[in-house]
Amino acid sequence: MEKTELEINHTQPEEEIRPGAEEAPTEEAMATAASSEPLAESTPEEAEMETMSELYEESLRRVQEGEVVKGRIVSIAKDFVMVDIGYKSEGQIPIHEFTNAEGEITAQVGDTVEALLESREDEEGALMLSKNKASKIKVWEEISYAYHHDGMVEGTVVAKVKGGLSVDLGGIIGFLPGSQVDLNPMRHTDHLIGQKYTFKVLKFNRKRRNVVLSRRHLLEKAKTEAKATLLATLEEEKVLEGVVKNITDYGIFVDLGGLDGLLHITDLSYGRVRHPADLFKVGDTISVKVLSFDREKERISLGLKQLTADPWSTVGEKYPLGSRVTGKVVSLTDYGAFVELEPGVEGLIHISEMSWTRKIRHPSQILTVGDVVESTVLELEPTRKRISLSLKQVEPNPWEVIGEKYPVGSVIEGKIKNITDFGIFIGIDEGIDGLVH
Repeated sequence: MEKTELEINHTQPEEEIRPGAEEAPTEEAMATAASSEPLAESTPEEAEMETMSELYEESLRRVQEGEVVKGRIVSIAKDFVMVDIGYKSEGQIPIHEFTNAEGEITAQVGDTVEALLESREDEEGALMLSKNKASKIKVWEEISYAYHHDGMVEGTVVAKVKGGLSVDLGGIIGFLPGSQVDLNPMRHTDHLIGQKYTFKVLKFNRKRRNVVLSRRHLLEKAKTEAKATLLATLEEEKVLEGVVKNITDYGIFVDLGGLDGLLHITDLSYGRVRHPADLFKVGDTISVKVLSFDREKERISLGLKQLTADPWSTVGEKYPLGSRVTGKVVSLTDYGAFVELEPGVEGLIHISEMSWTRKIRHPSQILTVGDVVESTVLELEPTRKRISLSLKQVEPNPWEVIGEKYPVGSVIEGKIKNITDFGIFIGIDEGIDGLVH
């Protein structure tokens, strides 16, 4: 028995084994064991599990509450949308954050979404996420970046408020002062509600949730750039496109993009124009030709009728001498009536050419503005833009045919028109009286 006990003791390590040493070996002992004993080879399944465990531990350290994470929607339940963010458990986003104004759910399995990690119960618990809060954090970052880097933000005008408009920047409401809405003050802004624009951030305070915007600043910048481009390329006879900005009695101001040009009423049409507002309204897009411009004073004269050929260049072929023409009476004067043959081409019927037999004191005795009349071309001067017309010469001269109609010796009847000391005037034909001495 003693021999056996001695053999057993002889096989023990030289160092004394303390209680608990197995549970907490020293680094030296671990190193000695590692060097003296061969390592057991792990199976592929054990290696994969070890790798997964390490990944989970790494995600646990990496994903913290208050961080914005990106994930993929894996399922949609009644109350939550489940999102895989690479953590050991899936995250939950309330379903209402994916519900639009019509009550429709916009989420789809497979969609990528960014969300804020609001809370983590424990390593095995559910992750509570918020897509809306993540969106707002992102918007605040965009606002800050735009402010510090002279950038822009995009938003939709949602309502009128005291002193200006409210703009939705994607969950963050900004304030657009009335003075910053447009280049010029706008009395009516209802038409802007619902419109999407870009804005400059004048100032912001995230703690107070305050953002002040400007649209005017960007418009001024764009106008300055457009003005420089326009002046660099502007030349006479060039055709430009612009927008009617203002209408006056004497013409139209056209915004050419950075500069305004004047389209005088005389250059609107070859024909008569009572008022520019009869042809255009504010906001109309119009093509015009540059007639002249002063680069130093930045004044531009524009023409519209110059885009088409002058109708007087072809009047010789259209209205030869002796031809009969039809036109509309557009004006009456003491000395005659002006007849428009086509837009830009008018002829004059002199008062002496209105009747063979009647003594016309004023054209209004037989004509009114708007009458459509037939006349004969008497004279034509295209270079002076003059056409002489005759109303009476459409019909033969009654004094030239009176002899054929009433030869000498024929008996006629007529109505007494006038009685004088030297005889009686009898109406023989229209406009022709005979004298019984």
